[in-house]
Amino acid sequence: MTDDLQKKEVPSPCIGICVIDDGNQLCQGCFRTLGEIQDWWNLENDQKQKIVQEASQRAIALFN
Repeated sequence: MTDDLQKKEVPSPCIGICVIDDGNQLCQGCFRTLGEIQDWWNLENDQKQKIVQEASQRAIALFN
C-alpha cells in the first residue's frame, strides 16, 4: 500500500489566489515560496508532501 501512495501524484495546493506578499515573499493563497511554486512540477512526491506540510505550518504561524 505504501508504494501506491508514493505513486499517487500529490496535488498542487494552489487555490488560485496567486499573489506574492512583498513582506514575507509567500503566496497569499497557498503559502508557498516563489521557488517552491516554480519547481512544483519537477519535484518528487516526498518533496511535494514536505512543501505542503511546511506551507500549512507557515499559514498557521501567520494567523496565530
